[in-house]
Amino acid sequence: MQALFIHQNFPAQFVHLSAALATRPGNKVVGLGENANRAPPDVVHARYPKPKGHGDQTHRYLRQTEAAVRRGQAAAQACAQLLNRGIRPDVIYCHPGWGEGLYLRDVFPDARIVHYCEYYYRSVGGDVGFEPGKETTLDDMARVRTMNLPQLLSLEGADWCTSPTLWQRSRYPAWVRRMTSVVHEGVNPEFSTPNGPRTLALPDGRKFSAEDEVVTMVARNLEPYRGFHVFMRAVPEILARRPAAQVLIVGGEERGYGPVPAGGKSWKQVVLEQLGDRLDLSRVHFIGRVGHDALQAVFRLSRAHVYLTYPFVLSWSAIEAMACEALIIGSATPPVEEVIRHGENGLLVSFHDPAALAETVVRALEKPSDYAPLRRAARQMVLERFHLRDVTLPQQIALLEALASGKPGSAAILPPLD
Repeated sequence: MQALFIHQNFPAQFVHLSAALATRPGNKVVGLGENANRAPPDVVHARYPKPKGHGDQTHRYLRQTEAAVRRGQAAAQACAQLLNRGIRPDVIYCHPGWGEGLYLRDVFPDARIVHYCEYYYRSVGGDVGFEPGKETTLDDMARVRTMNLPQLLSLEGADWCTSPTLWQRSRYPAWVRRMTSVVHEGVNPEFSTPNGPRTLALPDGRKFSAEDEVVTMVARNLEPYRGFHVFMRAVPEILARRPAAQVLIVGGEERGYGPVPAGGKSWKQVVLEQLGDRLDLSRVHFIGRVGHDALQAVFRLSRAHVYLTYPFVLSWSAIEAMACEALIIGSATPPVEEVIRHGENGLLVSFHDPAALAETVVRALEKPSDYAPLRRAARQMVLERFHLRDVTLPQQIALLEALASGKPGSAAILPPLD
């Protein structure tokens, strides 16, 4: 089988699947993307040049669409070059969110195409309008609806789709849901395990271990979408009531999923200014982004790991933290509620209630042994539903092989249509 994986940041979500397929006798696997990330062994890594963005005069509803068309054009030209080199994929697995899937059917009319359906934008029930006190205007609704154009054009040419959670799948139109299998990319519980190093040294020489009373938060970027502002409003109360507590915060300050603050500041700067002297910064440690090994150590040493998110894409870090037997205190938002069952394998609080968050964290710090069963149950859930080798990778491989054979429904993992 010849397989082509397409993602602007390849290998991204396809890292384990592309590597596994490449090791199978007779397979040829190619990954296409913009960035020069390291490809898995035995995977041919092709790249397309960084495309231009939208024009200055483009209608603001269409700016993302124009950028996607340019990216789709660059990807299609790169695919045509692969075709000239004799690469004719039986199956193509593509993330359609940025436009790379727009013209695949025109280059490879006979290939089976599967799209990774990560998020479909709507003006209600998701990230838009989630923050209280902010009205969603007709202008907002029109802009958000238009943002789906590149995905819709790409999905029109798809043979099948996947989505990592039930809720993320539920955001898509009914005709897409009918051909979408819910298959998470999975995590490696042999790597994300409670049995590894449980210490972390900071650049200033300070060291933390599982013997310390550490509260943790992790996000790619510190922003409202991942509840950074809510968490920080809870921190002064946590520190006041737990004199030995320390807070470790992992994450960058670049633009994330949502808008940036006015004035060129980061959300970290904005929130710290808002909190002022209510926050004891000698006990709050911003450590930026860390390597994957260090991230697992953060999860292992955590007494309480806070994971807040808008109704949006579920983070890999949440699943890895559960695999490390961290005690997750999560937001009662989808799709978090698909993986955290309150009082069984973690704790849930209202996203918009920093007082409730502080109270929940303080209780977890007061009697950590009471929550040991929840930690073990969290890892058990990961083993049953998200184990890369035993569960999700076999599901993904079966789906692609069935797709290549022309029988995608034979390997579909479909819940009842919601």
